[in-house]
Amino acid sequence: MMSLALLLHGDKQSTQRRIDGMKARTKLLGADGQVHHGDETLLDQWQAEHSGRLWLDIEGHLSTAMREKIRALGCHDLAITEIERERQPPKVQEFAENTFILFRGIIQLDDQLVLTPQQIGLFVGEDYLVTIHRGESLSINRLWQETISGVPPVVPHRLALMVMDYASDRYLNKILEFEEHLGELEDCLLSRPSDSVMAELVGYRSELRKLRRIFNYHHRLMQEILDEEPKFLGSGTTENRHLWRILLERCERLFSLTSMYYEICGDLVEGYISISSHELNTTMKILTIITAIFVPLSFLAGLYGMNFDNMPELHLEHGYFFALAAMASTAALLVYVFKRKKWL
Repeated sequence: MMSLALLLHGDKQSTQRRIDGMKARTKLLGADGQVHHGDETLLDQWQAEHSGRLWLDIEGHLSTAMREKIRALGCHDLAITEIERERQPPKVQEFAENTFILFRGIIQLDDQLVLTPQQIGLFVGEDYLVTIHRGESLSINRLWQETISGVPPVVPHRLALMVMDYASDRYLNKILEFEEHLGELEDCLLSRPSDSVMAELVGYRSELRKLRRIFNYHHRLMQEILDEEPKFLGSGTTENRHLWRILLERCERLFSLTSMYYEICGDLVEGYISISSHELNTTMKILTIITAIFVPLSFLAGLYGMNFDNMPELHLEHGYFFALAAMASTAALLVYVFKRKKWL
């Protein structure tokens, strides 16, 4: 009843259905040019009539029934298994009835560059798109809301491109925001070096290493799409190839930026260590000089502090002043030598 009411009132929100932790929604561009929303029952209707273009979005773990339905669309078992793995590098693979793309999306990338990734699997067919992800995907949700009344058109390969384009754009905006903060850390490290800044840089360096690995995968993924020109992605046509190349350049920029920031953080960390080592060496040199000056003075004081009866100097009338003069002369001589060697 709820699905029927939403369709009758032209609600822009999609009808969703949860089955065993899974949420499925379907969008269908019919022959009349109108976009219809529903759950997997709309998929059954499309499979029966095979008219129009279909977008099936699945959130959560696949149920057995849904697995059978997408397998009937031509989605390969091995590709489905790769989507459900915790860690699987991004890739593209062409099958007889569709092209499979595994993309590393983004749930959250905070100011500390701590990434919460979202693995998205896309099956792009000639007249259908299946997107599968474990949790909520901001990229897919945003595009889902935009595809109302066929604007933008529900074209499978274009939708797949737009999902990845929006995710990479979010990555880029966050990385560019970090650039200004990195400049502030650099100025702070040069003017007021501290252990807290050092710890922050080490943390950023660790996160940038992870991001650089992801962007390297994405860059190779886009390059492979342009080189191989998979049948169902439309990368061989002039217009679509231009859009895929823009996405490739953005992924390449993300990889180069994170590599550069990673190296800058490394240089700043090494610079901090060098400054700290230099300061430590200066302190140790001063302490060594002070020790070197007072060692002979301590020797003289210890020598004449011994209580032997047969010490000739004990009965000198001005022996105390002679000892002080010897100490002062020794200290002055050592200070002169250290200054001559430019240690002071």
